[in-house]
Formats: sequence, structure tokens, C-alpha cells
Amino acid sequence: MADLLELLVALNPWWSGRPFDTGVRRDRYLSTIKKYCASGEIVVLSGVRRSGKTTLLYQMIEDLIQNRGVDPRSILFVNCDEPAMVHLDMPLDAVLETYRSNVWSGEGAWLVFDEVQAIAGWERWIKATYDRKQFRLVISGSSSYLLDSEVSTLISGRYLAVPVYPLDFAEYLQFRGMEIEPEPVALAARKYDILNLLGQYLREGGFPQAVQQEDEGVKSDQLRAYYDSIVYRDIVQVNDVRNQRALADLLSYLLANIASPYSYRQLVEVLGIEAATIREYIRYAEMARVLFEVRYFSYSLKVQARNNRKVYCIDTGLRNAVSFTFSADEGRCVENLVYLELRRRGYDPYYWKKNGEVDFVLKNPDNTLTAINVTYTDTPPEREMNALREFAGEFGGRTKDLVLITKDMVRTDGEIRCVPLWRWLLGVE
Repeated sequence: MADLLELLVALNPWWSGRPFDTGVRRDRYLSTIKKYCASGEIVVLSGVRRSGKTTLLYQMIEDLIQNRGVDPRSILFVNCDEPAMVHLDMPLDAVLETYRSNVWSGEGAWLVFDEVQAIAGWERWIKATYDRKQFRLVISGSSSYLLDSEVSTLISGRYLAVPVYPLDFAEYLQFRGMEIEPEPVALAARKYDILNLLGQYLREGGFPQAVQQEDEGVKSDQLRAYYDSIVYRDIVQVNDVRNQRALADLLSYLLANIASPYSYRQLVEVLGIEAATIREYIRYAEMARVLFEVRYFSYSLKVQARNNRKVYCIDTGLRNAVSFTFSADEGRCVENLVYLELRRRGYDPYYWKKNGEVDFVLKNPDNTLTAINVTYTDTPPEREMNALREFAGEFGGRTKDLVLITKDMVRTDGEIRCVPLWRWLLGVE
């Protein structure tokens, strides 16, 4: 096992006091990870490939060593995507045995497995290791298969999930060197700098390494490479997709039409792909966290099922890099930003349509509803206001809040609050 020990030493520079890059801190995630680690349950970071999960694990390890006094040798980090790992017989057993024999045999070790889904049978091994109560377990993966079906059953009640997304707007500003103070005067003073960076964020998205790439051509190539890797490794390989051309055509169509209602019948007519295959491929894309399908809002599941759906992408920069885009797409990309931020805040949004259309309907914890429309202008069409009023009339006392997200307009019109996008994204509305 000498070769395996050499690999583990290379993957764990803190054992010998060597420096390691922890990047820009993402404190919102770190505070959640720290809280969950204190519970003693398995902590699971799950999100699209290249969204920053590995860096968050490094930041967690740095915090354990520097702020909590944990012995560096009691922390084992393993990148399960390493080719040497995949080719081992019983790789997780071999790793733990090598680690315990050569590095740390004491109690309370931290076992951190990155991209754990690359190891066949990992879920049973993790459950058995958790049940021994000797170790703290933190794992990450690039697909929601990580917590799907059999996996959820095996570790149900034993894990706490941390969904990881590409950078939100506040994080993007931080990565761009702008620290934001929520105090009103400070915000007003930086307003035009913030709006300029919002335009860049809309175009290039929030994948951390791509954001830090200054060369625009390299950035676009990097995002296209991310997309190819996600599609091949987390959709084609995982699901053994045979008709890759049909998959590519479907994803290309959906990315070009984010935020637009569609039906499976329409997709069949446009693409010439069977409805069952379309449903299957969209589910695969959702599992890979590259697309999200949004349903029509109704308290009736039958009504939900027979209405059109919408789709949004995990990142506007990724979408812009691989899709045919036009100037008119700015409004769709803004709507996509709002959708992603709602997901980050823990919502599972719906849309609603009658005479007018409401972009997002949220179910609140108190069983009330919030309705949100998005219009990236300061002269919003009256139809945007009317659709919100129509929704409030339809759902009566259940409606708690009506919001119109604008470019830079602040106004109250009856029950409707008009909020600038940049303030809403920063949570200072």
C-alpha cells in the first residue's frame, strides 16, 4: 500500500504542515457546515460539478485546524475521483486501513470524501462506518443521485444536506474584491459599481474559477468545458445514455428557451424525440443539477400535471457560453438569476398563469403565498402589475406578499412592492 500512502500524503498537505489553497471564503456555507458538523450526523455537500464543493471542504479543514484546535493528522481528505482510487479493490476499506495504520489510529478522526459517488458501493460503506460511531463523516457529490432512492433509504435520518450552488451575487462581488456594507448610505455610494458588476454577473455567471479568469475567451472555453464534463460524466455515463444526439438537441433547445413555458407535446413536435425519452432526459439533467423544471402552481396535482412547464439553468454564464443567445435574452437571464436565488433561499418555486402570468409562486412556512414577477426595466408594463393583482384576487387571504423585481425602481403600488434586482439579490430590499 506504499503507493496509496503516497497518494494520501499528497492529498492531505496539512499532515506535514504544507500550505494549501483555500480560496475566497464562502462564510454562509461554512457556518452551515460547522453547525451540521457539531450534530455528529453525516454532512453531505451536494451540487453541480465545479460549483466549489472541494474548496469548501478545504475551508472547513482549515477552520478545524486553526480555530478548533483539531490535530491535522486526524483529518483524512480523499478525492474519490482520483484514477488510482477507482482502480483499487474495495477502495474505501483500503484507504481507511492505510490511514489508520500509518497516520492516525486514535479516536475521533474526520473522514472527508470528495466526489464519493465515483466509488461503487460507497453508500453501504458510509452507513457501516457511521454506525461504528468512531469517526466524523463529511462527503460531497456532483449529482442528486447522491441522496436519491436507495441511498436516501440507507442513510435516512443520518445525514444533513448542504446544497451548494455557484456564487450568489454577494459572493460574486466578494470574489471581485468588493465588500458590501448593508448600511443605506454605503450602498448608495457604491450603487453604480454594483450595477456594473451585476451586468457582468448576468453574462458570466458564478462558477468560482471562471469568475477569477480574466481572459474572456478562456472564460468561455472554461464554461463550455464545464458543460461538456457535466453532461458526459453526470448524465451520459451515470445513466448509460445511448442516444447522445437526442440528448444534446433537447438540452440545446431548453437552454435557448429558459423561462419560457413548454409542453412535452411541443418538444416532441420540435425535436422528433419520444415523450418518454424527453421526460427521462429532463430528469437526468435535473439530477445532474444543470437544469430545473418548474411546474404550474395549483393545489390540484392533476391541474399541475396537465399544464405547461418552464425550465431554468444552474448558471447564466454556463447557459450563455453554450447556447445561441440574443439581446432579448437579458430578461430571461434576469428571471433565471431570481429563480436560482429563490432556490438558494430554500424555496421550490412554481409559476402561475391565467389572463396574466406570475413568474414565481412561493409557498411560505406559514402556508401563505408570495407572488413575484420579474421585469428588468424601470417602466414596467402594466400587465406585470395586473398579473400580480389577478393572482391575489384568485387566492384571496392566502397571498402574503406581491413583489415586482425591477431594474432600479423602488415603489409601492397598493399591495405590490417594486424592488430593484440588485437590492433584492443582496437581501437589502
